[in-house]
This record gives sequence, C-alpha cells and structure tokens, in this order.
Amino acid sequence: MKDSPGLHLKTQVFLLFIAFFAPLGNVLLGKGMKAIGSAQDWQPHKLFPVLIHIFTSGYIWLGTSCLLAFFVAYMLVLTWADYSYVQPASAFSYAVVAFLGLLLLGEKVNLLRWSGIAVICVGVLVVGHTHPQSTEDS
Repeated sequence: MKDSPGLHLKTQVFLLFIAFFAPLGNVLLGKGMKAIGSAQDWQPHKLFPVLIHIFTSGYIWLGTSCLLAFFVAYMLVLTWADYSYVQPASAFSYAVVAFLGLLLLGEKVNLLRWSGIAVICVGVLVVGHTHPQSTEDS
C-alpha cells in the first residue's frame, strides 16, 4: 500500500463516522425502547401492540439508520486499514457515548468515568499516529 495522505485522511474521516454513528444509534434505540416500555406478557396478542409501537417509533428508525451507517463505514474502512488499527481507533466512541448520555439521556457522568474516557482517548491518539495498514497487498 502506498503511503497516501489522502488515504490516511479518508481513514480518519471514516473513523470519526464510526465513532459517532455507533453510539448515536445505540442511544436513539435505547431512548426509543425506554419510551415504548417493556413487554409485560409474552403472549402473541399482547406482544402485537408493543411491536406496532416499535415499528412506528421515530427514535427506533433513526437509531437503526445510524447503526446501518456505522456498519457501512466500518466495512469500508476495513477494506483499506488493518483491524488492529481500526478497532482501537474507533474506541473514541466511548467519549461520544458519555457526551450523548449526558446530553440526550440526562445521565450523570462522574469524574472517575471522565478520567477513564480520557485515558482511552489518549490511547486512540497513540494508535492514530501509526500507519493504518502494516501488511502489504498480495
């Protein structure tokens, strides 16, 4: 693989997509399912209304769309970068999860969690300064 600045930039952009869309999709799915509530009885005639709520929820559809965007970006970036680069670099999503939980779900994130997230982000920066692909094309 040639050391192309354009390829490295494209990889970084897709990693940002991955780090944003995966947590956003999960948060939206969680918000949608909390609004719908739990199925109390698993009899088919009592599950039907819950399924109708699920399939008509905007949060569920937005969450599913975000997760689909994440999956497509993830597959694409794996075609030109090593998994050992992509997976650690995509761990930046932990910071996104904390911010989305704080902003969209009203969760409290304590100092110890923020400290752990900062350590993860430093690791992401270290991985980000390595080359995305260490193997030669066959």
